[in-house]
Amino acid sequence: MNNLPEVKIGIVAVSRDCFPIELSQKRRGKLALACEALKLPVVEIKTTVENEKDAIKALAELKSVKANALVVYLGNFGPEGPETLLAQKFGSPAMFIAAAEETKNDLIDGRGDAYCGMLNASYNIGLRKLKAYIPEYPVGTPEELARMIGDFLPVARAIIALAKLKIFTFGPRPQDFLACNAPIKPLYDLGVEVMENSELDLFNYYKSLDGDPRIDAIRKDMEKELGPGNQQPGILSRLAQYELALTTYLEKNLGASEFGIFANKCWPAFQESFRFVPCYVNSRLASRGFPVACETDIYGALSEYIATCVTELPATLLDINNTVPYDMYESSKKQVGSYKPHDLFMGFHCGNTASCCLVQPALKHQLIMHRLLEPGKEPDITRGTIEGQIKPGDVTVFRLQSWADTSLRAYVAEGEVLDIDPRSFGSIGVFAVPEMGRFYRYVLVAKHFPHHAGIAFAHAGKSLFDVFRYLGVEDISWNRPVTVPYPNENPFK
Repeated sequence: MNNLPEVKIGIVAVSRDCFPIELSQKRRGKLALACEALKLPVVEIKTTVENEKDAIKALAELKSVKANALVVYLGNFGPEGPETLLAQKFGSPAMFIAAAEETKNDLIDGRGDAYCGMLNASYNIGLRKLKAYIPEYPVGTPEELARMIGDFLPVARAIIALAKLKIFTFGPRPQDFLACNAPIKPLYDLGVEVMENSELDLFNYYKSLDGDPRIDAIRKDMEKELGPGNQQPGILSRLAQYELALTTYLEKNLGASEFGIFANKCWPAFQESFRFVPCYVNSRLASRGFPVACETDIYGALSEYIATCVTELPATLLDINNTVPYDMYESSKKQVGSYKPHDLFMGFHCGNTASCCLVQPALKHQLIMHRLLEPGKEPDITRGTIEGQIKPGDVTVFRLQSWADTSLRAYVAEGEVLDIDPRSFGSIGVFAVPEMGRFYRYVLVAKHFPHHAGIAFAHAGKSLFDVFRYLGVEDISWNRPVTVPYPNENPFK
C-alpha cells in the first residue's frame, strides 16, 4: 500500500539528575535490542534527557534521523518537566513507558524508581494538555516494553496519517441518507483536510481523459484481477477511465497533504451521466489503501482509512443490513456454534469490497439500481459491481462519527464472518458479534449511529480503541458481555 506513512520511532531515555544517568542509558540499550528482536522500526537516540537543554538536543537528533514517532523511556525516575517538554515540542504521536526493576540483588545503586516517576510524568502530561499513548500497564522489562511499542506502532501510523490526510468528496451528501451529513469541523480539529467538489467537476475531468493511452493498461489489469469473474467485459474500459480519473485527480490536488481518500456520490444520477456503477473501482482503490466511501459518507471513508492504517490491510464500508433468517440459522448450526440468533446479522454493500476479501468475486450489475433505472432491460448503465460472499475470518466492526454539536463518538466490536452462504447479492457476508442484539439496541440505536460501518479484516479492537482515545474521543462504545449492562439498559427486561 502506498497511501500510508512509514513509521520510524525514536526512543529517548530520560534521567533524573540525582540518579545515575548510566542506569537509563544501559536500560535504553537493552530496550533497543528487544525492539530489534521484534523487527520494530526504532532508532536509539543517544542523547539522554536530564534537563531542558538536553531535550532540545534530543529533538535535533530525532529530526536528523527523521523519526516521526517518539517513545519517552523513563530508565529511572526521570525529570518530569524536560521529558514532557520533549513530547510537547516533538508533537504527536508520543508514548511514555517506564523501566521495571531488574533484580533483587541490585536495589540500591541499581534501583531506578521509574514506577514512581511515571506518576509525575502523567501529572505533567496533564498540565501541558498533551496527548500521549500510555499502555495499560506502562512499566516493564525490555521485552515487555518492546511488545508495548509494537502495540504503539499501528496507533502511531494512524495518528501520523490523519495529520497529513485530505478527504476528497464529489457530490452532495444525499438527503435520503441524512446520517452522511455529519458536521466536518471535527475533521479540521484532527488535522484532516477536506476538499468538497461537485459531481460535475468529476464528470468533466473524467470526460477529459477520453482516449487516454493509460486506460488500456488499467483495463488489462482489471481483466487479470477478475479472471473467470469477468462477467461484464464490455464495461471495463469505462471503469478503467474512471479509475484513472480518481487517481490522477488525487495526485494533482493533494497540495500540502501527503495522503488522500474519497467519499463520493454514487447514485442515482451518477449512472445516467457516467453510464456505469463505480463499485468495482472503489474496491480496487481500497485494496491499495485508498478507500472510497459510498454515498459521500465522509466519516465512513475516514473510518475505513483508520482501519487500513491500523491493520495494513484493505478495509471496507458495509451496511449493518439485515437479519439472518431463523431457517438459515438452524441449517448452519455447525458454522454458528455457540452464537445466538441475535448475535448474527448480514453486512452488505452493492459491491465495493476488495476482491481479495471475497469468495469467487465476479463483476455484475447492481440489482436495486437496475430495478430503478433499467426496469425490464438488459443491464448497461447499472453494471460495475464486484460481488461475492465475504471470506470467513476475523473482523472488527466500528465507526468514528461526528454529531450535531461537533463532538466525536465511536464504537468498536470484534467478531467474525461465518462460512455461511448468504444466498443473496452484492458484497455480503454473515457476521457474528457476541451480544450483537444488545449492542445494536443500546449502542447503535440508542446513540443514533448510522447504518454504515467500517470493517477491518482482523481483530483490531485494541488498536482502534487506542487511536480513538488518543484522538480525544470521550464516548467510545463496545459490545459488552451480558454480565455488564449498558448504562441505559433496562434491568427488568
